[in-house]
Amino acid sequence: EGFAGPKTRNPQRREPSLYTIKAVFILDNDGRRLLAKYYDDTLPSTKEQMVFEKNVFNKTSRTDSEIAFFGGMTIVLYVVGSSHENELMLMAVLTCLFESLNHMLRKNVEKRWLLENTDGAFLVLDEIVDGGVILESDPQQVIQKVNFWADDGGLTEQRVAQVLQSAKEQIRWSLLK
Repeated sequence: EGFAGPKTRNPQRREPSLYTIKAVFILDNDGRRLLAKYYDDTLPSTKEQMVFEKNVFNKTSRTDSEIAFFGGMTIVLYVVGSSHENELMLMAVLTCLFESLNHMLRKNVEKRWLLENTDGAFLVLDEIVDGGVILESDPQQVIQKVNFWADDGGLTEQRVAQVLQSAKEQIRWSLLK
């Protein structure tokens, strides 16, 4: 006469998963794309992506919601997740991206500086998110990994080569395990 519990699984129960995002994009003050990276096939074409970005920009440019974006500069940063993703993790990615770019661009997170350092911006983004999976949310760790702090000259070809070599070695070691 004890409690037997339900015999069927709860259909709303979700299995544990990694925190993921669907997209990251940076727009200028007019809603034009400066940088974008999508991690799933929800919007398969560039045209669909740009329509989505413009719609998001039009809706958020009239609000002051920091969950949606960092604004007030010459650029606007967005992190997009599914409706059931943890908003705190999305905000952590947004904050990490902004602070990492802020350091990389020497506190000049503006359109001109971002366009001149697009390669570095993508490198920062790749340290934070890989294939939609959130890898890092601590900007100091991102900066250290990308190794911007060691060179006041910004991102150089030698620095990129070092990062790529390090990534190759990490992949090689993970395959050998």
